[in-house]
Amino acid sequence: MRIEVRGQNVAHSPALWAYAERRLSIALRRVEKRVPVVMVRFVDENGDKGGVDKHCRVEVPMPRSRVVLVDEHHPDLYTAIDFAADRTVRAVEREIGRRRAKRAEAVEFRKAEKGKIAAAHAES
Repeated sequence: MRIEVRGQNVAHSPALWAYAERRLSIALRRVEKRVPVVMVRFVDENGDKGGVDKHCRVEVPMPRSRVVLVDEHHPDLYTAIDFAADRTVRAVEREIGRRRAKRAEAVEFRKAEKGKIAAAHAES
């Protein structure tokens, strides 16, 4: 799993970047084989003015599925990373569960169709 970290209007802090990479790699450890890349973006909208203007956006493009997107706002960027990592792992696991359910539903549908075809051949 590759983690890309970028910032906009945020001072490039190696400690912040390393924290984001470490926190997300730990949070997504269970699903890392299913997630090839994670993109993390930091945005500080108001700059030095303060307030709840710091965003941590995490994008996880799921193979053969949609993109999982989590956007977390908080005055402290480290806390925003923590909340975003927790929400991201739940969203990725939910998406994996949806894909499994669709696959199981498709298998059941094919079994039912084969049963109908076999019954039709048995009658003729």
